[in-house]
Amino acid sequence: MAQMDIELKKAFAEMQINKIETTKKMNMIDMKCDMVKTGKHKYQLTEKGTSDLTNDTRVYLSVGRMFVLTDVQNMRNDLKQKQEKCDKAIILLNKKKEFLAKSLKDQEDGLRELVQQRKDADSTK
Repeated sequence: MAQMDIELKKAFAEMQINKIETTKKMNMIDMKCDMVKTGKHKYQLTEKGTSDLTNDTRVYLSVGRMFVLTDVQNMRNDLKQKQEKCDKAIILLNKKKEFLAKSLKDQEDGLRELVQQRKDADSTK
């Protein structure tokens, strides 16, 4: 019986460590998702602010540390591409978060099963 208690304690300790690590990972994913949403919002505001520009207006795209002269249509296309990229990143981050939550729940269920098996084994003795 003492060995069973040690096994249960070890399983609970591993579960607690895993839960803490998973929670940290999920918080990091939330922060990354917020950053991506902020970037997307910035692109939307830029697109909205430049919607009334005529096609002959001089606009510049930011490329690293420099700016490149381009036309309004190319700038709008670039902003839309960046928004789509943000949407894909948000979807990917949400899938990662769901996977982490599911794996944590599976581990909790496995631990519950182990405890229930121990209770059943002790009650039959």
